[in-house]
Amino acid sequence: MNLIKIKRVLISVSDKEGVSDLAGVLSSYGVEILSTGGTAAHLAGQGIKLRSVDEFTGHPEILDGRVKTLHPKVHGALLARRDLADHMRQCRELGIELIDMVVVNLYPFEKTVARKDVSLQEAVEQIDIGGPSMLRSAAKNFQSVAVVTSPDQYAEVIDQLKKNDGSLNLELRLKLALAVFKRTSQYDRTILDYLQGVKLD
Repeated sequence: MNLIKIKRVLISVSDKEGVSDLAGVLSSYGVEILSTGGTAAHLAGQGIKLRSVDEFTGHPEILDGRVKTLHPKVHGALLARRDLADHMRQCRELGIELIDMVVVNLYPFEKTVARKDVSLQEAVEQIDIGGPSMLRSAAKNFQSVAVVTSPDQYAEVIDQLKKNDGSLNLELRLKLALAVFKRTSQYDRTILDYLQGVKLD
């Protein structure tokens, strides 16, 4: 079954439905929770203990939040192969703490551009950069990392965490990784379609 124990998770979601329930279950297994901005405030308000991503990376969020998770300590933590001694050595030397799970859903670009009065600038600001980057990093390394893209997946993840004492199996991790590439391809297609239809003054 190739179980991996979830020890550290990064949670950053625009749709906060059910996320405190998932975070609560993870916390009950001693998982360290990393979070950003509004998600961190939401979880803290629900009594969930967490660590901010800027504390984790040692670098503050910048450019009005446009850059917060695009950092080697995040992507190194997701992409490092646990079976390669050299990857583990580099992580130790660079102070990279491994992340075993990512819970990310993307900025609501589709909902934003569905509004008839939306401006080009409003639409552009809803193009998520850090979210898809983390999703793809985690999905590429599904043999070691779990990645969750939608509240619809929380129940299955919680069920397996409870059955496996805080671990997730390879079959579920691959299933979740496939969902990432489906989601990001749809997301990018919507962005492409919208921008192709833009009429510049």
